[in-house]
Amino acid sequence: MVVFDYQPGRGREGPSDMLKSFKGHVQTDGYSGYNFLDKEKDITLFHCWAHARRKFYDALQNDKSRAECALEQIQLLYAIERTARDQSLDVQQTLALRQQKAVPILNALHSWMKKTYIETTPKSVIGRALAYSLKLWNGLATYTTDGKLNIDNNLVENAIRPVAIGRKNYLFAGSHEAAQRSAMLYSLFGTCKLHGVNPFEWMKDVLQKIPAYPVNQVAQLLLHNWNK
Repeated sequence: MVVFDYQPGRGREGPSDMLKSFKGHVQTDGYSGYNFLDKEKDITLFHCWAHARRKFYDALQNDKSRAECALEQIQLLYAIERTARDQSLDVQQTLALRQQKAVPILNALHSWMKKTYIETTPKSVIGRALAYSLKLWNGLATYTTDGKLNIDNNLVENAIRPVAIGRKNYLFAGSHEAAQRSAMLYSLFGTCKLHGVNPFEWMKDVLQKIPAYPVNQVAQLLLHNWNK
């Protein structure tokens, strides 16, 4: 399922409430509001290489040689992921490939970053890019420990792009309640897209059935259970 959740602020309260009974992996960018997840015993927090890579793209104008060196190594990591997809490797095969190919690249890149960081100015763009990756390093390397994990959270980034574009156009939701209702609709339509279901057909079918549908069985009408 796809879930969009609206919160009136960016504090830890939102993710803390949503994930209070969650067990598993959570992938995020480096925003400090998620740091508390690292202390949860049933949650493994790990991080996104796309966000780390973007920092080095931003540093190309500041220190081209160092930024390009980092980007070349990151590109090698992504090439391994493309190989796994192109060959339709399963979870165990993907894990084996990452352990064999990606881990040595990561180890060398980590050593290079630590050495290079002390040679740069901390407040420079390249210095901040290196500091970002080094601070999150364990989380950035976690994807190599499980074949079902992704190297980045671009699936989520792509899913929220319509929200970001829409937000620039309509500017305001009107109220917190209206924003929450919008999040609910985004969740439903996002799940339609995930399952390849025409949202108009689903809504028409559900709205016709729901008035007489047993309340204790209404979950059957959600996208992941729905049978037209």
